[in-house]
Amino acid sequence: MKLQKTVIIIVGPTASGKTDISLQLAEHFKTSIISADSRQCYKELNIGVAKPSKKALHSINHYFINSHSIHDTVNAQVFEEYALKAADEIFKENDTAIMVGGTGMYIKAFCEGLDEIPEIDLSVRNEIIKNYKEEGLQWLQQELKNKDPFFWQQAEQKNPQRLMRALEVITSTRRSITDFRKNKKVQRPFYISKIGIDLSKQQLHENIEHRVDEMIQQGLVEEVKSLYSYKNMNALQTVGYKEIFDFLDEKIILPQAIAQIKTNTKQYAKRQLTWFKKDKDIQWISSGNMHDYIQQILKSSFN
Repeated sequence: MKLQKTVIIIVGPTASGKTDISLQLAEHFKTSIISADSRQCYKELNIGVAKPSKKALHSINHYFINSHSIHDTVNAQVFEEYALKAADEIFKENDTAIMVGGTGMYIKAFCEGLDEIPEIDLSVRNEIIKNYKEEGLQWLQQELKNKDPFFWQQAEQKNPQRLMRALEVITSTRRSITDFRKNKKVQRPFYISKIGIDLSKQQLHENIEHRVDEMIQQGLVEEVKSLYSYKNMNALQTVGYKEIFDFLDEKIILPQAIAQIKTNTKQYAKRQLTWFKKDKDIQWISSGNMHDYIQQILKSSFN
């Protein structure tokens, strides 16, 4: 029996079916959904970030979707504060809240809190971003390897956002980002149940291929074209947009861009799974039937 306020968190890689499950759970509990997606919060981005349909957004109240602009600073700390307030609002009317998403750092921040890292000199951050844009990922990797070899050994070595964050910390403070990690989890005043959606690699890749094809049919190229003047902004440094920008810049042809989106999305999904599989609190469920998924989640969360 459920004894306290509860947040059911649905995690998993992109295109695993999290959105559909979250909608059915929200309908079951007559409650709201908090998105834990680092790109769906931007109101300017739509097709390329696979937001829920307009019908779904109208029928179920969602937090952290269309809540920010690409001109805003959005990070794990911003999400933590936003999501905790959202949970408080939901709990005023309901004992259960649903969270869904694939941004592991955001979910970790919500569940465990964040370590306190000193303010970073904006000039240092801008210089690193500038050099990364000019020199690429290889430069970023080499800089971090030289300046913070300890963190480098445990880093997501192909994730530029994580690498830039670590590089700006050691450049500004002369201390590794690992020095600021307390590894002390915050105790939240509510129960958290984390459920992972586990698909076969073949099924996940098929889903990704189908989703990308749908995005193109829905007008992804036109959406990206409308955002061309913002292509260097952090919010646009994401799969589905970078590749189309390359097409618009005539670096590649459209079929190549589409193929790259599919490949890069599969690689991103693999990184998501690697992150979530390290979390021992996640209960993984495998089923091809939506009804079975829902029943398993309810059983895992409240028994």
